Amino acid sequence: MLALQSLILIMLSFQYLQHTKTSRLLNHWRISLQEHRQRAYWHIEENRELRSALRAEKAHIEQLQRQVEILKALLPVV
Repeated sequence: MLALQSLILIMLSFQYLQHTKTSRLLNHWRISLQEHRQRAYWHIEENRELRSALRAEKAHIEQLQRQVEILKALLPVV
């Protein structure tokens, strides 16, 4: 009877250790997922800012091209 109780205790201890390892692993994955989501959010925000800056630069280039065309039209033909 004592041997059976010892065996049950050993099995319960083993299951507890497995549960602890699994819990730590799940916690690690949860933290990794949160970090991944945060980096993805940063990338999305950075891409928005870059697209906005690119649109502004394109508008500036178009404005400069219009000014060049106006200046060309004002120059006397040689």
